[in-house]
Amino acid sequence: MSQNNKEVLLTEEGLEKLKQELEHLKTTKRHEVAQRLKEAIAQGDLSENSEYDAAKEEQAFIESRIITLENMIRNAKIIGSNLDKNVVSVGSKVTIQELPDGDRETYTIVGSAESNPSEFKISNESPIGKELIGRRVDDVVHVATPSGTIQFKIIEID
Repeated sequence: MSQNNKEVLLTEEGLEKLKQELEHLKTTKRHEVAQRLKEAIAQGDLSENSEYDAAKEEQAFIESRIITLENMIRNAKIIGSNLDKNVVSVGSKVTIQELPDGDRETYTIVGSAESNPSEFKISNESPIGKELIGRRVDDVVHVATPSGTIQFKIIEID
């Protein structure tokens, strides 16, 4: 399967965010960069025009991001509906506790495109995410970290 056809696991919310970003890039950002290019070209000599170079670089980034987003949306697989609440899978909300007596944390397991640890969304490809997939409540998982192995107990799957 080529990179352009790789299945992208997304929640409904994540897919909507990608669609909004794509729309913003296609309408607002493309227009802004085109205007900057037009103004830079009007200044004359392009060989030493840093504004022109910066606008061309931004234009290339925007066009590349548009292609990436279109591929992600085209290959999106929606997760989170009809989940088995007994087994951790992509889309599950999982409460874990570090053993022996650590704090409880609740994470949502998402595809890598939506991963955002500051929002407690971890990728199914992350070390913790990989270990949690397929597990059940009361299972203990062992996660390798640079400072050693950490044990977590699954408290709840929602």
